[in-house]
This record gives sequence, structure tokens and C-alpha cells, in this order.
Amino acid sequence: MQLLTLGINHHTAPIEVRERVAFGPEILSSALHDFRSYIGSKAPLHFTEATILSTCNRTEIYCACNENPDIDSLKNASIQWLSGTQGISQDVLQPHIYSLPQSLAVRHAFRVASGLDSMVLGETQILGQMKDAVRQADEVGALGTYLNQLFQKSFAVAKEVRGTTAIGASSISMAAAAVRLAERVFGDISSQKILFIGAGEMIQLCSVHFAAKHPKHVGVANRTVERGQELADTLSIQGLDTESIRLSELPAHLADFDIVITCTASSLPIIGLGMVENAVKKRRRKPIVMIDLAVPRDIEPEVARLNDVYLYTVDDLGEVVQSGLGNRQAAVGQAEAIIETRVAHFMHWLETRDQIPLIQELRQRGQILQQVELERAKKKLSRGENPQDVMDALAQGLTNKFLHGSLHALQHLQGPEREVLIKLLPELFRSNHIEK
Repeated sequence: MQLLTLGINHHTAPIEVRERVAFGPEILSSALHDFRSYIGSKAPLHFTEATILSTCNRTEIYCACNENPDIDSLKNASIQWLSGTQGISQDVLQPHIYSLPQSLAVRHAFRVASGLDSMVLGETQILGQMKDAVRQADEVGALGTYLNQLFQKSFAVAKEVRGTTAIGASSISMAAAAVRLAERVFGDISSQKILFIGAGEMIQLCSVHFAAKHPKHVGVANRTVERGQELADTLSIQGLDTESIRLSELPAHLADFDIVITCTASSLPIIGLGMVENAVKKRRRKPIVMIDLAVPRDIEPEVARLNDVYLYTVDDLGEVVQSGLGNRQAAVGQAEAIIETRVAHFMHWLETRDQIPLIQELRQRGQILQQVELERAKKKLSRGENPQDVMDALAQGLTNKFLHGSLHALQHLQGPEREVLIKLLPELFRSNHIEK
């Protein structure tokens, strides 16, 4: 069995590349079907399983092929598919791609689940995102024995790491970092008006952190009015002055807000340069902080050139989230040691699984030889031959067949192969369990 993880993340690619290969949740199922079909058509690749993990910081394909195809063929076919599906040339994509076979793929999955590969070291959100990706792969029939086992072990390792180390201690979340960026510009947020665009998990996390600063007013704009109103109502219960805005009404309301945090699943920007230019004019040079946590981005990057606009993306939050990292370095070493041990265990399981076809074949051959000798003994007994003689002949026949392959190889092999066999045979026969 060949395992391979292929992808890009915030370590290897800037946001302008990551957003071009990101998969929205609405197309992930069809993408999995298409990927499996594409790889399966590339002989001699024998493809069985796949999972796609796509977040703001990474797009990764986890796959498993039966037998042992050439890893370069599998890698090249995967890159070709990703390039063609997402409309990005291989020349642009290739420098940012990493491909991790076998134990490297296992180690990577364990590190991702444990938060060791995240922009925010030790964060927990990635674990939920990975579980969602696995659930979706399972629902479309793309998850099999090997990847299922890989991810279940990943979740178990993540639990062990978080339960036995301080990897998450003193970490700064993306949501908390967004608050800090806003405070760099305005200082006291309590006199500012905040607009949340979207109502997903990231926006909900941000709303909790910003609500703790008791802003003057909070607006929520969402494509689905009901979900936006639900978030607004939740914040209102906390004593905040809130309103719900239709996403289509955003151009008319943007100038009313000092801080804008957006994170939607839109494949195209929902806030363009012209919309922000108009808002800036209405605000009469009063600064506006815009924090775009979406990948693909919700705000056109050209907005950053405008005076009095402070635009930040997920990549810009990197400096802030690194605070407290020094306090967690010891925990990182402990976590890595746990992961190395669990990788070894998983690879042992994988090797054992790979031996199952050989074991089954040996058992089948043994059963065939056994049946031949039994039939021969039954015929002798039916002819009235002495039972003791028949039993002796049966035992001798089974012994001869048991030894035949080894003795034949010993007589005909030459050189290093014969030397290996000579060393191996005593071990094989010593391990046979004999009871009297």
C-alpha cells in the first residue's frame, strides 16, 4: 500500500497561490469523485482512497493506492489534476507543492491534527476541519481502511498531545490576533463600530473576542439573513447594540463601520476597490480596519493601496500569533517525541496489513496440500489398508510437502540468495510450535 500526501500550505505558498487552489465545501464531494476517477485512469496506478483537506492555510490531498505504484507517477498525476481542476498552471503551482510518501505522510497527518503545523501553534480548529474532511470523504465512499485508520490514529495522537503537553498554552488564536491588530490602529475598541461579514465558525470565534471589548455597535452581514440575525441576537443578549444587514445592502452600510472582519465561503471577492473608495469618501479620512480571514479572499487586494485603510489578511496575522511561542518550545519537543513513537506504530500496522495477501496465499497452499494427502489417505483406508500404515504415510507425505519448497530452494539458489536462505531457515523452523 502506498500512502501519499500532496499539497500546499502557509509555509510553502503565499495567500495569492493558496486561494487559487482552495476548494469550497460545496464542491468538495464532486472534487473527490473527479480526483479518484482521474487517478484511477492513469495506468498502472491502482487507486482506492482519497481525502481533501482545504482550509484558509492549506489545501492537501491524502490518498492511498493499493499495491506499490511508482511514487513519482502518483505525484505527477495528482499535480496534473490539481492544476487542471483549479485552473492554475503547473509552473506556478510546482514550486509550492510538497509531496510526502509513506511515513512522511503519516507524520504530517499527526502533526497537522495536533496543531504543530498550524500558523497558530497548538490551535484546535484544524482538528475539527480535518474531521469534517474525513466525514465528507466517507459520505462519498472515498474513504477506505487505510485512510480511515490513518485519520483515526491522527485524532488519537492529537488527543494524546494536547492531554500530556502544554502545546496549546499561551497561544494566541487568529480571532484574538484580529483584535490586537484592530487595537494597534484604534487603541480602545469600545468606541468603535464593528461589522462581521459571514456567520461561520471563524466569524463566531472573532465575535466572542471582540464582544469582550464591548464595542459601541456591531453589525452582521450574511448571505443567509436568518444565520446573520441569529449571530446578531447572540451578541445582543450579551448587552451589545447590534443589527443584521443583508449582504446586498453592504455598499450602503460599509462606511458606517470602523472595523470590518470578513470570512465567507465566496469564490470571488465580495468587497471591491470601488465599494471601499466610496466608503472612505463618506468617512472623510477616518481610518477603517479591514481584516480578511477568508481564502479565497473576500476583499480585493488593491484595497490595501487606499489611504486610511488598514487591510490585513490571514498571512498578516502571522507575526501576532507567534507571541508566546517561546513558552511552548519545550512542549513542541514533547509532542514531536510522541508523534515519532506513534508513526512507528502505524508503519508497523501498515506493514502487517501489506503481508495479509501473502499470509492468505500461504494458508491456501497449505490447505490444498493438506487436502491432497487427506484424499490419498481416505482412498487407502477405503481399500482396507492398515490404518497405522496409512497414518504414517499421511504424516510422511505432509512432511515431504512442508519441506519441499525450502529444500528445493536450498539446492538451486546460488551466491548471496543462498546465504540469506541458510541464515533464515533455522529461524523459521525454530519458531514452529511443537506439542507432544
